[in-house]
Amino acid sequence: MALDNNTIKELLIAKFADKVSAFDEPWGLLTFEVTAGSAHELIHFLKDDATLRFNFMTDLCGAHFPENEKERQLSVIYHLHNWLDNVRVRVKVYLDGENPEVDSMVDLFSSANWQERETYDFYGIIFKNHPDLKRILNMDEMVSFPMRKEFPLEDQGRTDKDDRYFGRVPLNQNLN
Repeated sequence: MALDNNTIKELLIAKFADKVSAFDEPWGLLTFEVTAGSAHELIHFLKDDATLRFNFMTDLCGAHFPENEKERQLSVIYHLHNWLDNVRVRVKVYLDGENPEVDSMVDLFSSANWQERETYDFYGIIFKNHPDLKRILNMDEMVSFPMRKEFPLEDQGRTDKDDRYFGRVPLNQNLN
């Protein structure tokens, strides 16, 4: 029997009930949400279950949604791949904007180490039990998290670019 999205969804609902929600299939990719407190257990289940066998974490990244209510302002998105059946899933975990914490997945996937450090570095999301959670690309002295949308995209003092070419003002508007 080939593994399909309906089978995955049924197994997850049977095991996690109200901890999983918002199932969707954009472009055939099963996408769903899990509560922050259940994320580690769910991803462990996806990896070790004899039917599911999601044996590879393709990606882990963050996202910032400042327009959402406080409890859903930050998110961690996991992309997992079952190589044996060639099936992929996307798992979303929404976090509190003031205290964004979720369990580390390093004990399940070694590749999560760098990805969690990068997500911490740019979004300030704390991965509990991470073996070495510190900045990986930005300077250690930084106190901000530059991918959060409350920070400007670029230096506001720049004079060497023309905003018309970046879609920020209509092309027919005179900037003089």
